[in-house]
Amino acid sequence: MVTITDKARERVLQIMQAEQYDDTYFVRVAVESGGCSGLSYKLHFDNEEKKGDQFCEDNGIKICLDIKSYLYLAGTELDYSDGLNGKGFEFHNPNASRTCACGESFSV
Repeated sequence: MVTITDKARERVLQIMQAEQYDDTYFVRVAVESGGCSGLSYKLHFDNEEKKGDQFCEDNGIKICLDIKSYLYLAGTELDYSDGLNGKGFEFHNPNASRTCACGESFSV
């Protein structure tokens, strides 16, 4: 399961409203090869379910992961930062043995 902080929830809702996404949309979180640490995070909005998708809901936000990504992201917390050190979604992944300085890629 992936959890989402209040700050990330607020930002997701802002984006959904600005893009006029209805309640059929969900947050798709994935892992793909690449990045300076080997694997990188991917996050976007989707409304089409694919075979093998795993769904969870936290803090009122529906989150979807494909089965491969679920194995890497189980227990991850999705946060949002708008501070001086950068703005954007952050992943706090307990499965990552190493992360890059920017926080956008990791290895296990």
